Amino acid sequence: QVQLVESGGGLVQAGESLTLSCAASGSIFSTNDMGWYRQAPGKQREFVASISSGGKTNYVGSVRGRFTISRDNAKNTVYLQMNSLKPEDAAVYYCYALVVGPGPNKNAWGQGTQVTVSS
Repeated sequence: QVQLVESGGGLVQAGESLTLSCAASGSIFSTNDMGWYRQAPGKQREFVASISSGGKTNYVGSVRGRFTISRDNAKNTVYLQMNSLKPEDAAVYYCYALVVGPGPNKNAWGQGTQVTVSS
């Protein structure tokens, strides 16, 4: 089975930075698209950023210029560098990956990591 484990969340002050990591493991050969969503209390889950296997990136407008998504295909790992954090960025961040394995491709999700930003 496939597991995605996030790390790097925590409590920071506004203007500071955090880097999130998400590693896929298990019965996998590689990953295609990988990315991040986030969800704040009382709100729907929101797309944040994605990166294709070829390196094409997409961002939600509110984080463009502040966040950078990257990946290491050999490690099946995706990263999210978050700079100039704002209180509005506080949420649980979830990573996802389209996994290539012995069977059909499937979309896997992590358990989430909490990011808290104080003003």
